Amino acid sequence: MRIAVAGLHTECSTYNPVLAREADFRVLRGPAMLKDAYFDFLTHFPAEFITVLHARAIAGGPVERGIYDRWKAEILDGIKAALPLDGVYLAMHGAMFVEGLLDAEGDFISAVRAVVGADVLIAASYDLHGNVSQQIVDALDIFSTYRTAPHIDVPDTMRRAVTMLVRALRSGQRPVVAWAPVPVLLPGERTSTQDEPARSFYTQLQAVEDPTGIWDASFQVGYVWADEPRATACAVVTGTDRAAMTEAARYLAQDYWDIREQFVFGTKVGSIAECVDWAMAAETGPAALAESGDNPTGGGVGDRAEVLAELIARGAQGVVFAGIADKPATDAAYAAGVGGMVDLSIGATLDTSSKPVEAQAEVLFLLETEEARLREAVVRIGGIDLVLTARRRPFHNIPDFTRLGLDPRSAKIVVVKSGYLSPDLGPIANPSLMALSPGVVDQFVERLQRRHKSAPQYPFDKDFAFVPQVKWSARA
Repeated sequence: MRIAVAGLHTECSTYNPVLAREADFRVLRGPAMLKDAYFDFLTHFPAEFITVLHARAIAGGPVERGIYDRWKAEILDGIKAALPLDGVYLAMHGAMFVEGLLDAEGDFISAVRAVVGADVLIAASYDLHGNVSQQIVDALDIFSTYRTAPHIDVPDTMRRAVTMLVRALRSGQRPVVAWAPVPVLLPGERTSTQDEPARSFYTQLQAVEDPTGIWDASFQVGYVWADEPRATACAVVTGTDRAAMTEAARYLAQDYWDIREQFVFGTKVGSIAECVDWAMAAETGPAALAESGDNPTGGGVGDRAEVLAELIARGAQGVVFAGIADKPATDAAYAAGVGGMVDLSIGATLDTSSKPVEAQAEVLFLLETEEARLREAVVRIGGIDLVLTARRRPFHNIPDFTRLGLDPRSAKIVVVKSGYLSPDLGPIANPSLMALSPGVVDQFVERLQRRHKSAPQYPFDKDFAFVPQVKWSARA
């Protein structure tokens, strides 16, 4: 059996003013995909995989239309060249926003369908913070999404999608997809599967599945920072038993609706000033302070300096802050060299709606790299060791710190631009704090401008009724 593999994987805040360009993506092409750790699991399946192109980036702003059109054309040409095919596997995120497109995945996946025709099976894997539409469902035969947030089951989800595709091709069965939208759209920080009620809700997905009729039960929380009509929660079910699928989709949709008001932040939250105060007063450590409104993995810009300003004003000591994206400040640190003193303007180089911090800093560490865009510097401002980066990037794993000579475990306060903490940082947080800070991924979602919301939706609207309706793929 011959299966083509491709995908465009990113999450885009429509409120982010910074376009995602080609340099922001990690692009894999052809046979190199099978040699990469992200896709090497495919070699375990009894199939011939024709790998075309996969582009992946951390969350950010809208994708530049030119690179989307170019990559889409390259993928479609690669799939055409690979025909005849038995199947296609698309490794997606599901919350991509492209300049001028309100349903980028719908445009992309339906274009793949048009190339391969009606007889070829198409499977897709998604992030649970992706957004689904009828156009997307109409082009698919198989769908599976992550079941954990923070996402620790990415490889499992990708394998699950490919396993279903191979099963269908070997058995001759033709699964179909049904979905049930739920008019609820909450941020991931209020729906983490580490906390209730999301933990119990997602645990039941596997119990809903029936190996003979329901191959996969998935649930999309959706992506709230995309102002587009398709942004919504929904149940998505893949299988062959339509009656059982209908019952499962309705049950999951109704259950999520019923618990919508129970979703709360799973950690202690407050203003920037409150969180800094709590962190400085903590008798245990390290206090992990997540700056949620500027979280780059949620679509934030990553260059706001309000938390840094508060820490400096309060004279905070023993702080490791990773990090702020500011290319001019990073380059200035490299020009000064390790041990040099440099006057810096920090922050607000990408999102000019915020204010920079002016400070004198000592350069402690410079990452050795030949590429200027990969530069990372550690500078000291009073009691704060601050990471400056030439590009937007998160610091979610311990090695992200240690490669820069920093140990977050021994700090009094660790600041990261994040929402819920990563699996690496969560266990060391003592206490865990989240600042409801300003930014393009504002946790106060009720105050977001929603120009493309076509119907009542919680939490933007409160007083309306809902009865689940199951919709089927056109391929059903």
